[in-house]
Amino acid sequence: MGSWLSKQLEPTSAHFTYLILSIFLLAYAFFSDFIRNRLHLSEPPLATAVGILFGPRVLDVIDPASWGWSDSITQEATRIVVSFQVFSVGVQLPKAYFSRHWPSVAMMLLPVMTYGWLVTAGFVYAIMKTDWPTALIISACLTPTDPVLAAAVLQGSKFSGRVPRRLRHMLSAESGCNDGTSFPFLYAGLLMSMGTSTGEIIKSWFLSTILWQCALGLLVGLALGHFANRGLRIAESRKWIDPASFLSFYLLLALLSVGVGASLGLDDFLVAFGAGTGFAWDGWFANKTKETHLGDILDLLLNSSTFVYFGAIIPWSQFVPRDISPDITIGRLIGLLILILLFRRLPIVLLLKPLIPDIRTYREALFCGHFGPMGLGGLFLVIEARAQLETGESIPLPHPPEHHPNKKTIETVWPVVCFILLGSTFIHGCSVAGISVASHFQRHKDERAPLLAQEDEGLEGMVHEGGGGESEPSVSGDEDVSLYKP
Repeated sequence: MGSWLSKQLEPTSAHFTYLILSIFLLAYAFFSDFIRNRLHLSEPPLATAVGILFGPRVLDVIDPASWGWSDSITQEATRIVVSFQVFSVGVQLPKAYFSRHWPSVAMMLLPVMTYGWLVTAGFVYAIMKTDWPTALIISACLTPTDPVLAAAVLQGSKFSGRVPRRLRHMLSAESGCNDGTSFPFLYAGLLMSMGTSTGEIIKSWFLSTILWQCALGLLVGLALGHFANRGLRIAESRKWIDPASFLSFYLLLALLSVGVGASLGLDDFLVAFGAGTGFAWDGWFANKTKETHLGDILDLLLNSSTFVYFGAIIPWSQFVPRDISPDITIGRLIGLLILILLFRRLPIVLLLKPLIPDIRTYREALFCGHFGPMGLGGLFLVIEARAQLETGESIPLPHPPEHHPNKKTIETVWPVVCFILLGSTFIHGCSVAGISVASHFQRHKDERAPLLAQEDEGLEGMVHEGGGGESEPSVSGDEDVSLYKP
């Protein structure tokens, strides 16, 4: 009987993964309101913890390497997930958002990102003892604000309602844009590492990265989204499309934008964000679908699954000194993480607060400066960096080569970036709980909620009324845009 039963069972690593992942997602779905609104926790840190627990480091049940998965799979998985998320950000922003708020977003993208890139590179150079191009490559992977982690905190929770709407929109718009706008920073470091002349570096960086990948990518995305909107309007008005296909159009257009961007060698994330922004610019589609919670479904399925995968592939063995990277130690990595969290965004956002129209108080500047999570976007960028270092193209080798002129850089960028992403996932993912508890005890005893950190009033020190917090429509399909007073 035992022999017969053992032949029927197929307990492979992949099958156990389906089982564990589905149980985790079902358990989270059962207690989602309690977890998000009582414990103030989001999906990414929980999903990452599940990946670590069942990954090779602990229980060794989920082991993607045993399935034959390689760097190219990681690259494509993160490409899809991040592209879908930035597309979703573009769709969910208030209609014609950038026509009114471009000065704030531009400040967050240009001086704030540039400062963060250079400061982080300086820390990496000094602490990890790398050369300057390697430091610039690593810092470029850590510069963008991750849209997946941002969405987990800024949308669909009691805490998000305590943050002024204009700040939520500004941070969402920044997270949608800056994964794509990080490509110029990444390729600046990559081109420097290739040892070509300064003139060739500037020429290649401007023509290939700025004009082709970024500028053309954004224009293609905007055009794709605009014409998709026109086409869907016609199909809907003439009853050519059924309700199920109408909803699936959202996902299909996101996937099309990824395919167009990747096939043409454009900046995938700017194509996807541009497509989402162009598609929902007039608010028509968001108004039609605002009760469907498409973005929330996408978050639960795709994003949580990818963070479980990230937890399972963390290179624990590379967080210690090796012959190829003797300066990588746990102490140095922890010190680097602390410095990045403290100085990557906070000082520059506080300094530029008077120049960012959507940030009205220094408490708001402190919140926006802290809230710069690093996640799956950085994971994609580090694989992109390794691919360029290994092959000179965006297609990585299955695994890092044994012998290569860029071997030291290739073996350094991966563990350093993964450790910082891991720290950011837990610290930023759990910071809502810390902010909520701190806000609870800052209140007079008579003004506190009966349960710990269950207040629903706006956070103190932020402007919530009179054009400061309620100045934007709740979704891009609302019609009260005229209420906004710049």
